Amino acid sequence: MITDEEREGFRDPRYADLAIKLSGELVLSKEPGRLMRYWREKARISQARLAREMGVSPSVLSDYEGGRRKSPGALFIKRFVSTLMRLDQESGLLISSKIVHSDVDAILDMGEFGKPRRSGEIVEALSLKILAGQDNVDRLLYGYTVLDSIRAIYALSGYEFYRIFGSTTERVLVFTKVGLGRSPMVAVRVSQLKPRMVVIHGPEHIDELAVELAKRERVVLALAKDISVQEMMAKLKSL
Repeated sequence: MITDEEREGFRDPRYADLAIKLSGELVLSKEPGRLMRYWREKARISQARLAREMGVSPSVLSDYEGGRRKSPGALFIKRFVSTLMRLDQESGLLISSKIVHSDVDAILDMGEFGKPRRSGEIVEALSLKILAGQDNVDRLLYGYTVLDSIRAIYALSGYEFYRIFGSTTERVLVFTKVGLGRSPMVAVRVSQLKPRMVVIHGPEHIDELAVELAKRERVVLALAKDISVQEMMAKLKSL
């Protein structure tokens, strides 16, 4: 949706990556208007100004944000994202400083597997103990994200949390620095997008609430005890 020419127009290359991710989120979202409003307000850009720069009536943008119009098409989303990114750069890189940098701190590693991997293969590769979802170990996974759980939960709230899924939700989320395991599973529980597998790294035992939430969400939940974070990232990268 974002062309090479448009990508070169961003003086901070992370803006191009953010534009691509945001476009994908809007296309896939069940409530694109609400998400459009969220990002516009994050950039502190008025509805009237954004509409004017997009070349549309403020009432049109208002109707989309308020859910009074059907989901916007791909061309409208592209115009919205490109205009939002351009105005944010001009106003002082608010999105970049408040979101992109916190994103980098929270996400320790992220990638896609060379070929689809079953959850059971991840369990074996990382020497994991399955706590929930034993019946779903044949599910195919296409990627992984390794998170600093403390930074992720505090910095990646709301819609920002969705960005940890990359190109697909068919992935494993690895949460490091975990205490009881409750917070990561609560975050998964309230998110509209769900990973297929969650790995908890840090505690000796996981709180029963985390296990119960994993069962309700039909997520494979596993505990990593005998492997370091660096080893996990190296093995995931090699798959």
